[in-house]
Amino acid sequence: MSTTELLRREWTAFRRPGRLIALTAAALTVIALGLLFTFNIHSSCPGPCPAVPVADDGSIVSDKFWFLHRDLSREGSITVRMTSMTGTITYPPPNHDQIVSGLVPWAKAGIIVKDGMREGSQYAALMMTGSHGVRFQHDYRNDVAGSAGGVSAQSPRWLRLTRSGNMITGSESADGSQWHTVATATLDGLPDTVQVGLFATSPGDLTLRKVGLGGAIEEVRFTQAVGVFDDVTVEGGATGKWDSDSVGEMNHTDWEKYHNASGAVEKDGVITISGTGDIGPLGEEGTRIVENTLLGLPVALIIVVIVAARYGARTAGEAASRRVIVARALVVAGANFVTGLVAVGIVLPAGMASLKGNGIVVPSLPVPTDARVIVGLAAVLALCAVVAYGLGVRMRRGWSAILIGVSLIALPYAVTAFPLLPDAVSDWLLRLTPAAGFAVKQTLVEYPQVTEHYAPSAGYFPLPAWAGLAVLCAYTVTVIRTALGPTPAADTDAGTDWR
Repeated sequence: MSTTELLRREWTAFRRPGRLIALTAAALTVIALGLLFTFNIHSSCPGPCPAVPVADDGSIVSDKFWFLHRDLSREGSITVRMTSMTGTITYPPPNHDQIVSGLVPWAKAGIIVKDGMREGSQYAALMMTGSHGVRFQHDYRNDVAGSAGGVSAQSPRWLRLTRSGNMITGSESADGSQWHTVATATLDGLPDTVQVGLFATSPGDLTLRKVGLGGAIEEVRFTQAVGVFDDVTVEGGATGKWDSDSVGEMNHTDWEKYHNASGAVEKDGVITISGTGDIGPLGEEGTRIVENTLLGLPVALIIVVIVAARYGARTAGEAASRRVIVARALVVAGANFVTGLVAVGIVLPAGMASLKGNGIVVPSLPVPTDARVIVGLAAVLALCAVVAYGLGVRMRRGWSAILIGVSLIALPYAVTAFPLLPDAVSDWLLRLTPAAGFAVKQTLVEYPQVTEHYAPSAGYFPLPAWAGLAVLCAYTVTVIRTALGPTPAADTDAGTDWR
């Protein structure tokens, strides 16, 4: 019998009503739970929500800071001496009963060249940070380290940005005489006139609160950074007066209203800039959309494991040949691939469209990423089903195979999706178990310059997509080889259930 005929025969044998109903239920679970979530999430803005910052490449970014600025032409520079940097953190743990002085690690104050005042426009900045020394950053994702250490009246830091056409160079100095180039960036398409000046910003204070069996959930509090500058010099092509504005909305919190408003104050040649927010790639907030549209995956995975494990046990009971076992594994893989492709292919675009319609900020996914998530998850469900099928063949008992399959595949994926276990334990479960394959659905990116909770419960997998898929493939090959090994029957096409 040819391979095509064998596969056709085994597909005919597989498509019993009970199995097809179970796989349909798995797909509908993914679709229903995903759409139920998206249909019931609405924007909490009292009126129209402010437009989200979008960079030139179409990505959503953070772009909020206080800016003391003026015009700068195609050739010119700004030089400042930064004498201090302080900050405020509101109600941090453990007692949450006071406002304290302090800087979060990525608080920023310094000088910046920016293509106008629009949020998301191109920029290059040289800054002092709360805990990472001097940094040169540009266009949200790019970060280059300068000197380490802080800044004070006893050890001020000189900062300089120089523009030559589209090229921006950041330099620093300890004494204002000996300069060190930190980095240079080319900002394509800069207009003849840009904005140059001083800025301050400070992202939220992220702390983790223990829950469950050692898991953690994120808590973020308002912070503010204050930079003090003097000896401000703008040369070459600078025109107009200084303006003081916020990029992004500011001065809405009680701290800013009643204690220290974000803004710029000049007195006797000393300029003090206060600001809150961040400039950089969008962190975790607003980027769990893909994760949340796939809430039904754990349930669907359990259904897939049960169906495949029982089918494998039936195959073992028939003493099927090695060729038949392989053919049935391919049929199982194909049926579950289609199930996953239909489920994810419907819920992901429909769920994201629903969220956009409800006023939720939804990051746009590049077409290759969208395809990788949909096709990748379909492939993962197919491979997980083959693992469960192989366990059924090897164990010869359906419920034993189901127990092992759920414990090995579905349980690690389910428990790591919630803040239940310590992050380190969740990381290792997603490195060592077949659930590693679900890394194909990760769309979140870890940025060193963005403080976030990079953990499985927050949607971050410890392995890249290809590595997670490789782990799952290794399990699949191992289980199928084990299932084929002890098969006592001769390598014939006998043993097919036609009932």
